Amino acid sequence: MISVNTNIGAMAAVQNLNRTGLELQQSQSAISTGKKVANVRDNGAVWVIANKMSTDVESYSRVRESNERATAILDTGIAAGEGIMELLNEMKAKALAATQTGLSAGSQAALAADFAQLRDQITTVVANAAFDGTNMVKATPDSAIALGDSAGANNITIAGANLSLGGGVVTVTGTSAVDNTTNAAAALTAVNNSITALGTQLATWGAGAKRMQVHRDFVGKLQDALNTGIGSLVDADLSAESAKLQSLQVKQQLGIQALSIANSGMQTALSLFR
Repeated sequence: MISVNTNIGAMAAVQNLNRTGLELQQSQSAISTGKKVANVRDNGAVWVIANKMSTDVESYSRVRESNERATAILDTGIAAGEGIMELLNEMKAKALAATQTGLSAGSQAALAADFAQLRDQITTVVANAAFDGTNMVKATPDSAIALGDSAGANNITIAGANLSLGGGVVTVTGTSAVDNTTNAAAALTAVNNSITALGTQLATWGAGAKRMQVHRDFVGKLQDALNTGIGSLVDADLSAESAKLQSLQVKQQLGIQALSIANSGMQTALSLFR
């Protein structure tokens, strides 16, 4: 049947052209953005999942930053502890020498002066061992705290320790002296006890630093895994999209031809009245 009111062929051709045009638009968007799901209109469910994962990746960036700050604080405390250990080792040598009998007054006084300088230097080290306002070795020590997860829970805490004179770890006090053999013997005992206690504390902090490192590496791998998952959900396969685009362009051209053929039916209807 030939009709000028209802051109079924033309209507079908228009519908096909519209559908092809929509697919072309989607393919061009995927190629230009590099994503098959660039917004919620492309695929609502996938977009929401990918967006949540992207938020998690960003949250873990904050976790890594917190971990790095805590590591810097801990490293500062460890550096202070190592510096104090060096001072204690020198103080031990001075105290040991001062315990010898028969030293001249001048020699005893020289050893006492050197010992006092080294002892007081511990106070300077403790006072300067701060990072971003946090000091793990002062009289009331702070702790190095790192975020454990993206929810802000399960934090990693490495406790500080009082490394000041007479603070418990360092049992040498501000009055320890080697001005005579008796005081030198007492100071030597205090120094030896301090070296042992400080060594234990440094070992504890060393284990804490390793824990921080392991956690930092884990968070990095977790971010990589999440980014890979996001990519698999939303990234476009550009080789496939390129082939699809060429196919759709050919399909569009054929659709235009089909529409032209369908519209030529009107000319057939006119010819019946000539």
